[in-house]
Amino acid sequence: MARSAAVPLAPGVWRIPTVGRALVNSYAFVDDDGAVTLVDCGLKRAPARIVRGLAAIGKAPADVTRIVLTHAHRDHAGGAAELARRTGAPVAAHRADVPYAESGRVPPQDRAGTAGRLLARLGDGRFPAFEVAQPLADGDVLPVGGGLRVVHTPGHSPGHVSLLHEPTRVLITGDALFNVAGVRWPVKSFCTDFRMTQRTAHVLGELDYDVAAFTHGPEITDRAREQVRAFLSRLR
Repeated sequence: MARSAAVPLAPGVWRIPTVGRALVNSYAFVDDDGAVTLVDCGLKRAPARIVRGLAAIGKAPADVTRIVLTHAHRDHAGGAAELARRTGAPVAAHRADVPYAESGRVPPQDRAGTAGRLLARLGDGRFPAFEVAQPLADGDVLPVGGGLRVVHTPGHSPGHVSLLHEPTRVLITGDALFNVAGVRWPVKSFCTDFRMTQRTAHVLGELDYDVAAFTHGPEITDRAREQVRAFLSRLR
């Protein structure tokens, strides 16, 4: 099966894979006036694939008027500096992750255990730094296609957010949850506080949505909320 440059999720909402068919995803929201809000920017090399994804839906970098980040990790913010340069669009991120975005360093990660110690030896977590023009807070509603609500779900990073597009009932989980070989938790060693990730993710079971869209893994369109709630209930 050919890899799609952009996958439609709802009217005006598209998933843009930046690694594989769905291993790492960005998202595009297209307003009635043609303006595009881009959610997440992938790794440093991802901008070329994001531009191809935009082209597949008839859009160009000049159409992007806002960039929103779920969190300041390399696979989500690595391409932000380049895309901000190409588009001229301001970047929004939760205020708790702003210092990391603007210094080009990932937030502290859990170094306990073998995997964490290996990650500590492999790299220092740098990515190209960029300015955050709009610090976000829990409950903010961005003027994106009728309203994109910011849901602070810290733990994976201090300022990690999920995003609920209420008009189309699409939830972007960010890295609060993965959908890789089924719904699962993010890798513990990449979290600032894994236990907090598990606690705060439960808010995703209380929201109303029809599509669960993941930054790692394909979307769930059939009984999405019920499947997320079933997974979250295992922790109780």
